Amino acid sequence: MIKNNYMNRVYQELQTKFGHQTEYLQAIQEFFSAIEPIVDSHPEYESKAILERLVTPERIISFRVPWLDDNGQVHINHGFRVQHSSLLGPYKGGLRFDPSVNESVLKFLAFEQTFKNSLTNLPIGGGKGGADFNPRGKSDNEIMRFCQSFMTELSKYISEKQDVPAGDIGVGHREIGYMLGQYKRLKGVELGPLTGKPVSANGSLARTEATGYGVVYFANEVLKEDQETLKGKKIIISGAGNVAFYAAQKAQQLGGQVIAMSNITGSIYDSEGIDLKIIAEINATNEQNFANYVIKYPHAIFSKESVWSRSIKADIALPCATQNEINGEQAQNIIQNGIRYLIEGANMPSNTDATAIYNQTNDFTWAPGKAANAGGVAVSALEMTQNAMRLKWSFEEVDQELEKIMNKIFLQCKAACQTYHLGNNYAAGADIYAFKNIVELMNIHGII
Repeated sequence: MIKNNYMNRVYQELQTKFGHQTEYLQAIQEFFSAIEPIVDSHPEYESKAILERLVTPERIISFRVPWLDDNGQVHINHGFRVQHSSLLGPYKGGLRFDPSVNESVLKFLAFEQTFKNSLTNLPIGGGKGGADFNPRGKSDNEIMRFCQSFMTELSKYISEKQDVPAGDIGVGHREIGYMLGQYKRLKGVELGPLTGKPVSANGSLARTEATGYGVVYFANEVLKEDQETLKGKKIIISGAGNVAFYAAQKAQQLGGQVIAMSNITGSIYDSEGIDLKIIAEINATNEQNFANYVIKYPHAIFSKESVWSRSIKADIALPCATQNEINGEQAQNIIQNGIRYLIEGANMPSNTDATAIYNQTNDFTWAPGKAANAGGVAVSALEMTQNAMRLKWSFEEVDQELEKIMNKIFLQCKAACQTYHLGNNYAAGADIYAFKNIVELMNIHGII
């Protein structure tokens, strides 16, 4: 519960204006709870309207996206770009194509992105965008027409010096490629108006793997603090997209045993360790049905239940699917299953009830997405650097830089925890460190 009067006033004003934007309000409430000790010690923040400026995006762009399906039917979707903060540099954050996309989701993601990007110590501001378009079941031509229509409008507001979107849920190399082509048609040749590009289109090696690898690098640092390693640890991962898949790959490389994964069709438990080759084959099908895993491995157990609702004993949880995928009951189940570490690969995958349980549990450590999953945007920034320098680094060079960045992010979270006597509350540590960075920049820039 927030006790600070200034913080309460700001939050109540947001509730009055945006009461229907639940994800946005949740992100702010959790952030305010973490930074309250800092705000308490700086009463001058109120006269400077630090919090009001902090939570208000610099710009929200909303537009319609008309497109033609293969049968000649016209459809209309809604597109958005939330440019939250340019204090650190060009707006940076992914584009999400999913039916769940709305202004609340993107405001929460852009808010989180601002602090995530601050933690990387790279010159990138915070933004997020996307559309309520579902690419599942669409033909390549339908997706191309949608991407071209979406970029026709978005191109008015982005460039390699102003706002550099990347991919997110529903937006991979194919979608980025179509949008890049349309951008060039409309605006001329720029190497870097988008990141997450295919490598052959001046993208960066290791970008596809970056978020998942970064999650595991961060997890490794958390374990080191307890004189532990990933070797022999049993790991549960939700999601089966790039973040989850490459987190599983890196965890296996470092000696961990991934025993359960999930996607929208259900979850699979394999006591002998998940075969990622089979997961990749399933992901390549239109149905992406995890039930097919048991055809190859009959001893494995498939369930339509969430992986967090099942009784699976493990050591580490890596939620890598989407926001609020873990509720309070599932958080309790995670702890009862013996899991001691939860490292978030998705953005805000645990709801408020779940995080309250984490914080009340002894011998349990969790790390927030804004710190642990920053590897993706970090390598996007490295892609921008390579484009600007007209260079292309090797996979190993990028991966080494990624590991260094994740190590530094962890050390920053740890330092904040030590300074404010937070123990191993890395979620609060990440928020405090990033908040102090942003406030310093706000003071440097003046009232803007």
